Amino acid sequence: MTTKTAVQAVKRPNIVATGTIIWLGSEVMFFAGLFAIYFTLRATAPEQWAHEVEKHNLTFAAINTFILVLSSFTCQMGVFAAERMQPRRTGSLAQFTKWGTVEWFYLTYFMGAIFVAGQVYEYAMFVSHGITLSSNAYGAAFYLTTGFHGLHVSLGLIAFLLVIGRIYAVKNFTHKEATSAVVVSYYWHFVDVVWILLFAVVYLVR
Repeated sequence: MTTKTAVQAVKRPNIVATGTIIWLGSEVMFFAGLFAIYFTLRATAPEQWAHEVEKHNLTFAAINTFILVLSSFTCQMGVFAAERMQPRRTGSLAQFTKWGTVEWFYLTYFMGAIFVAGQVYEYAMFVSHGITLSSNAYGAAFYLTTGFHGLHVSLGLIAFLLVIGRIYAVKNFTHKEATSAVVVSYYWHFVDVVWILLFAVVYLVR
């Protein structure tokens, strides 16, 4: 065994990424609890559910869902740019293939903001139909599940701004900045998957 081999450093998992994955595990349990509440309330008032779900604008919700799902792909493109240590674009704004992490994350932020705005609009329509958090069991279940998810999306938008700001603040883009981008992507993919499940349960299941 050579000296070089003997002193070779042992590779350890990134502590920030590992901690984020563990934290997201706890978030899985949190949303599992919300799903349990939703199905429990639904079981107590099936006729109410059958009546209230007809007030959903399925087309609007599907478009809003598509925007959020698409944002996961733009987010991942930003991660790929971070992994090749490219913080900003190297060509014109029209050259998507030369975009860096900043540009892809700005686009992801924009899509996420559209989703949140769409959810607020849907809430306004529901309130106009007389469905509020305290109106009935359906209102409580709907606002609790989608509201907490919307809060998580909003926190994700703040995280994107923090990562973008950090990239602008540092002189050199390093592994730390790349790790921040990757960690935020974990969170964003998580809220996207949760919403796909919510969309199926709230809007599609009859």
